[in-house]
Amino acid sequence: MLNISWTCKHTWKRSSYNTAWCLLGCSIGDLGTIAYAQWIGLDWPVLHIMALAIVNGLLTSIALETAILVRQMSLALAFKTAVGMSLISMVGMELAMNVTDVLLTGGAYLTWWVLPPMLLAGFLAPLPYNYWRLKALGKACH
Repeated sequence: MLNISWTCKHTWKRSSYNTAWCLLGCSIGDLGTIAYAQWIGLDWPVLHIMALAIVNGLLTSIALETAILVRQMSLALAFKTAVGMSLISMVGMELAMNVTDVLLTGGAYLTWWVLPPMLLAGFLAPLPYNYWRLKALGKACH
């Protein structure tokens, strides 16, 4: 592992910005899936709902990134770039959000009070990795 400085304010700001965009994309699919399952009374095990929420979160994050990048490049290149984003970061974000939900509510439930801790966990979990990836490798998750 490369030795890097963890005190660069510019890199923390950029990695925080990138992580926030990733959180937006992931949250759309993740929270939408949990809300829909809750709304229709889906009688699936929590683990299955959470797995579907994670997959949908990854897909919506890729879709949002593609939509943003298509302004700068062709659709094919934008999609390839979006798929090439750090899946480690996105999966870590998704797991943090879903584990927080289960720990606080006992299942796959969305309430007004669980959203802030879920989103905070989803933001903080991948942030150090995104900082490292940007600082050490010069690669942003977005």
